[in-house]
Amino acid sequence: MLRLATRRLQGSRCLSAAASLNNKTSPPELQKQQFGSPTFTTESLTRLLDHDNHEMRNKFREFMSDPVMVPKYNISLEEERELALARLQRICDNGFISVLDFRDNPLRIFAAHELAAIIDPAMTTKMTVQFNLFGGTVLKLGTEKHHEKLLAGIDTLADIGCFGLTELGYGNNAVEMETTATFDSDTGELIVNTPTSLAQKYWITNGALHAHHIVVFAHLISGGKNHGIHAVLVPIRDKELNVLPGVLVEEMGYKMGLNGVDNAKLTFDNVRVPRDNLLDKFSNLSEDGTLTSDIKSARARFLAVADQLLAGRICIASMSLGGAKAALSVAVKYSATRLTVGSTGKSDTPILSYQLQQHALMPLLARTFALNVGLDKVKREWAEQDPAKHQEVVAMVCALKPICSWHLENLVSVCRERCGGQGYLSCNRFGTFIGLAHAAMTAEGDNSVLIQKVTKERLALFRPQETFTPGEDVTSTSELINLIKTRENMLFTTLGGKLAAAGKGGLYQTWMMEENENIQNAGKTFGERLIADEFQRVIQETEDDTKEVLTSLFHLHLVSYVKDNVAWYLINSVITPEQATQLTATFDHLCRVVGADALPLIESFKISDEMLSAPIGRDWVGFNDGDNKGELDGF
Repeated sequence: MLRLATRRLQGSRCLSAAASLNNKTSPPELQKQQFGSPTFTTESLTRLLDHDNHEMRNKFREFMSDPVMVPKYNISLEEERELALARLQRICDNGFISVLDFRDNPLRIFAAHELAAIIDPAMTTKMTVQFNLFGGTVLKLGTEKHHEKLLAGIDTLADIGCFGLTELGYGNNAVEMETTATFDSDTGELIVNTPTSLAQKYWITNGALHAHHIVVFAHLISGGKNHGIHAVLVPIRDKELNVLPGVLVEEMGYKMGLNGVDNAKLTFDNVRVPRDNLLDKFSNLSEDGTLTSDIKSARARFLAVADQLLAGRICIASMSLGGAKAALSVAVKYSATRLTVGSTGKSDTPILSYQLQQHALMPLLARTFALNVGLDKVKREWAEQDPAKHQEVVAMVCALKPICSWHLENLVSVCRERCGGQGYLSCNRFGTFIGLAHAAMTAEGDNSVLIQKVTKERLALFRPQETFTPGEDVTSTSELINLIKTRENMLFTTLGGKLAAAGKGGLYQTWMMEENENIQNAGKTFGERLIADEFQRVIQETEDDTKEVLTSLFHLHLVSYVKDNVAWYLINSVITPEQATQLTATFDHLCRVVGADALPLIESFKISDEMLSAPIGRDWVGFNDGDNKGELDGF
């Protein structure tokens, strides 16, 4: 493997050898000079990374050059929110997304989220609530009467909606929330009520300004009996956006990011809606208040009505992946064009050739490719909706959303730092993507809580992975995959043993108070093994000129993961200190190999200058020729 990589390094243009570079050359020309002669075609890599809906993706990329998509920074909160809505309206007007995609082509929904997040994560957040959480819930839980009334308007934004699950006091224990929907047998209506401050619907995207409707999750009470959580459509504004009687909408104000999203607190004072507003695919409420349901237990009904959160997690993972590609593109392009001191003492050496820069950025590049491949698998599995694999798919989705959003948060922070002061300017986008990362880490389930769910689901299904005793040299891809599987086996086996020893009486104490580290590591390692298995499969099935570079990226991804967790492997006597040293040498070499092809690899993301927008990823010298005030007008 290392011999193959060495031949590639010798055959590629090494950035540090570009002695003719100088600061008088424009950044775009510097990029051309260092692009080199890769052994692969970027178009082939783009097709692999895009995975699906290729024509739609290409048209979407072209569309994103629309002037309304140009970022603006020195604007008011009101302007930022109207701009996010205007951008979403343009996407809808051009037919790039439909709520019916969840039925006909769900992968198209996820593709739209990845690409839109590159332009404006706030707009994409509004989009994911409108089309996934609100629209998808109406589509999947509603029946024909709801579809006829709302689906067309959801696609055009004539009917904007929001999703009312979270309450101030019950963010992670939804079945205990307090909002009620009580059937009035005299009028045939449902009375939706917020009994306490803790019951106000909280963090409601689209709620502060633009939504006409909300899907309220509430305890359905009929004939004095609580039938558990159900979803009820409640109008909150008329078509002129006047708030309706009985509805209190309170603005949540400025956030640390994504301020184009209009979040609100909503309270309902005995708001009456027709009985038909109950989304009744699984539960029917008769005229006399009798509830019949295809799903017998209250908990199972809650899981059914909240199922759209699963698709939401894939949307968030897709947005995180788009943000990661954009931020990494900015950092790599700037690193290739920012010349500083070389061996001659002159500013003739791109910082991308420094080991410091390569060790920071190249593992992130390799991991972005790996997560792209792993997420593609999860999207396919979710879209196929095989009932026999539902529990397995739940674990996959709940693993990839945290892994992708944590990756974005780490990647953006590293890229910002490695771009120095330029990275601190808003117009260079890192602040935008940090805001996306922190929203993604919390929305649709706190990451660490989701990892708990992954571990719980996998414990029920766990079967040890096939492994072998590590060899003397643990740096090959087969050895590294074996180390990941060994870690997964040991973590789940150890945790399972401790839970069994605790017994039913000690289960809560052990799970919540004593074994957090094992629980988190087990769930994360399951996700990492899933990604590694899928990346290996993709490479094995690849027959074009991308196989070699994909193998190098895969190898760097694997060795980076094991190296980052080397303390665990040493403490548990899985490898020796001498083997740990091997990992460092292999990591150093692979960073140079991947670094030599960094620019063409970034090119395979197919993010145009207009989509990227960040000056330091383009002609940052030209941008600074005039008084730009940090804005992109005319650039």
